[in-house]
Amino acid sequence: MNKKCYCFFGGLLDTQAKWLNQMSQKGYRLVRTGTLLYEFEKCKPDEVTYCVEFIGEKSKDNATDYANFLEDMGYKVFFKNINLNYSVGKLRLRPWAEMGGRIATNATTFNRELLIVEKANDGKPFELHTSYADKEKYYRNLRNPWLFLLLLFALFAINKHSIILGIFSLVSAIPSILYQFQIINVRQKAKTWEK
Repeated sequence: MNKKCYCFFGGLLDTQAKWLNQMSQKGYRLVRTGTLLYEFEKCKPDEVTYCVEFIGEKSKDNATDYANFLEDMGYKVFFKNINLNYSVGKLRLRPWAEMGGRIATNATTFNRELLIVEKANDGKPFELHTSYADKEKYYRNLRNPWLFLLLLFALFAINKHSIILGIFSLVSAIPSILYQFQIINVRQKAKTWEK
């Protein structure tokens, strides 16, 4: 019998990956995802391992190509939403995204911003991004939506003299700063590696 769990992680990708890997340690393998749903089937403990990847900046074609590439490498891939959105008109603007991904609709990448990637556990750490340049680009893609929100809320807070919008801009600053530190860390490791 399958086990169903209802959870929401939002943009906490590492937390989601840790939870999925804990489920794997308990002997559960992901078989289906929904807006809040994670459905698992029994397996051997630690049979598989998971990685969660943000792909919200990609166009529909690039996201599908990337998922197909990962599947061709032997991984199992699940698309997942990053936000809870139950509105009728589903349209999201993403000015930081690549061309073709700047407007997300139901027909494109709306509610398909994450990839949950599963691989057979071989005891090695599971990383999709191995080069320093690739890691830097990935962290930049994670930072840019938060940076956009930070600037947007800050401009509105100043324009409207709103403390609440100012608080939202400060909250948006936290992930922006954390991802910027990761970018700096990757750059420093790359420089050390080159020497």
